Amino acid sequence: MFNSQSSKLLFRVLIVSVIISFSGCVQKKEPADLVLKNGKIVTVDEAKPEAQSLAVRGDKIVAVGSNRQIKPYIDQATKVIDLEGKLAIPGFIDAHGHFTSLGESKLRLDLMKVKNWDEIVAMVEGAVKKAKPGEWILGRGWHQEKWDKKPVPNVDGLPSHDSLSKVSPDNPVLLSHASGHASFANAKAMELAGITRRTQNPPGGEIVRDSKGNPIGAFRETAQRLLSIPISTFRETAGGLLHKPMTPYLEEQIAEAMEAEKRKVIELAVQECLSKGVTSFHDAGSSLETIDLFKELAQEGELRVRLYVMVRDSNENLRERLAEYKIIGLGENHLTVRAIKRTLDGALGSHGAWLLEPYEDLPSSVGLNTSPIEEITEAAQIAIENGFQICIHAIGDRANRETLDIFEEAFKAHPDKLDLRWRIEHSQHLHPVDIPRFGQLGVIASMQGIHCTSDGPWVIKRLGEKRAEEGAYVWQKLMKSGAIICNGTDVPVENIDPIACFYATVTRKLKDGTVFYSDQRMSREEALRSYTLDCAYAAFEEDIKGSLTPGKLADITILSQDIMTIPDDEILKTEVLYTIVGGKVMYQK
Repeated sequence: MFNSQSSKLLFRVLIVSVIISFSGCVQKKEPADLVLKNGKIVTVDEAKPEAQSLAVRGDKIVAVGSNRQIKPYIDQATKVIDLEGKLAIPGFIDAHGHFTSLGESKLRLDLMKVKNWDEIVAMVEGAVKKAKPGEWILGRGWHQEKWDKKPVPNVDGLPSHDSLSKVSPDNPVLLSHASGHASFANAKAMELAGITRRTQNPPGGEIVRDSKGNPIGAFRETAQRLLSIPISTFRETAGGLLHKPMTPYLEEQIAEAMEAEKRKVIELAVQECLSKGVTSFHDAGSSLETIDLFKELAQEGELRVRLYVMVRDSNENLRERLAEYKIIGLGENHLTVRAIKRTLDGALGSHGAWLLEPYEDLPSSVGLNTSPIEEITEAAQIAIENGFQICIHAIGDRANRETLDIFEEAFKAHPDKLDLRWRIEHSQHLHPVDIPRFGQLGVIASMQGIHCTSDGPWVIKRLGEKRAEEGAYVWQKLMKSGAIICNGTDVPVENIDPIACFYATVTRKLKDGTVFYSDQRMSREEALRSYTLDCAYAAFEEDIKGSLTPGKLADITILSQDIMTIPDDEILKTEVLYTIVGGKVMYQK
């Protein structure tokens, strides 16, 4: 039995032990450069899904935990951001967009929100008054299915060039469809291109004509390869009837200030990404020349967002030069190049998606195959020989099936090549038979949530109810097959805003309030993962980014609202407060 003196001694020993133990828990750590505290931090890390605080040293996260656990990392030199209960998440990764086209879109007529063809004509008329004689008027973003009235006259909802040519008789005009898979030109542009009623459709493209066979000014797919391609690459790009007349104009600009122009375009794209909370961007197709500029900027420390670039070039050039362009983590993980981009069909909105059966609203057409199957097969072989990923644009069910067939044959021919992570870009409309093949083959579905709600109003019109329900934007069906889905916007086809895309992904709600096949919605956790960790996986970068995990890059987006819990209709009111790349605040509202 203990006496009172023994009890007092034991009590003192216990107190000292507790003090020592507590001191060990809060002992001073090597100071952090940046600490976020007092927040809700959703990590997308299953080992520690949520925290209050995190610490960053250099460009990496060193600790994630409670305020008390992170406090020892703070000293006088530490930058501390008090989140005041706000949400911090891994930096958004846009898994499919067009980086230089995003920058260029800021320098052209923005036709994304026009209500009808008359508004476009008025915008062009205003631009002509400010333009020099003969100067090209460029614009992007129109979509005939979004107009509040059909133009008169029209062909398949597309206007005649007459009204446009009237307001711009001497200035050539070229206006790209929002999808980038169609363009509209005025009479002057067609005159310079030498396009007449006798001009034949190029392979994989269509010149839209009136009942008398005259071109109305609209060009689908390979009949127009212009605005979806950066200005700096026009010289190298083949195909595209409207390429030739642009050359003198572009050559003149190139001679005058091409380097400054290209850098300005990239900086505009960087600013737009950062303001929207995007810390990494998968560039869906750039030329070798553009990649050279990305390399310069990365080495100079001027590429302030992280780029994962897909090479777009001819098979001949790829065989000759691809090996020298494999780049992993240049400029402190700001530039990686290890993928090839190819396009197999067009877009649904322009009737260019390649289908197994004819369009419901255009029975004479199954869409367009824009690249020969043999060419895509060869590109896949080049990719596998050089250790590159291949990313194929396929929207229609026929295009997706053909792509899966190409991938499957390549995998069978190279059983030793594992973890290839080949991708289908868009994967929008699938035949039910092909859905399980994504999971079986390990093919990544690179999809855009915002396309679902943007295209939703006319998907059934194009495909019919049965095809739409069975295979349009079937996110849950794909995930149940075991497939990884990475999210994005296809900017500048859609706005780069991840909040709008996240909302579309979790609600599938159209502008009229209806929901596009609600059973295929993602949960908020699934949607966030599709915009962060799964995007990192799709670029072989899940070990360094995509979750807020100690040891990973400190790429963080801080939002004004908790998009994981607020009511659906509140999500779109959320703003980006901070965008942090590599532990540095690159944007602050």
